[in-house]
Amino acid sequence: MALSIASRAVDGVTVLDLSGRITLGEGSVQLRDAIRDLISKGQKNILLNLGEVNYIDSSGLGELVSAYTTAKNQGAGLKLLNLTKKVKDVLQLTKLYTVFDIYDDEASAVGSYK
Repeated sequence: MALSIASRAVDGVTVLDLSGRITLGEGSVQLRDAIRDLISKGQKNILLNLGEVNYIDSSGLGELVSAYTTAKNQGAGLKLLNLTKKVKDVLQLTKLYTVFDIYDDEASAVGSYK
């Protein structure tokens, strides 16, 4: 199942609702393009809702780190929301869990940008 990305705005924060797989090839490219597009349009507050992501591979992880770095270098923020158990386990295993700001509910994630 390919990655699908839906974008919506909540109180000045752009929420990307991701569903499917973030893997080598199309999934990671879609994510990279979506985030770069937002940053180029001046969006500084980006929240990735991973609640429907059922699989992420090393390439997908690399893309998350790359997106985080790109956002940070452009003065933007990138945070994660609603990690599934699989994604949370992978982030903990790779020690990336400490790199990202991670939230379980959208209201506090959106509020964290204030």
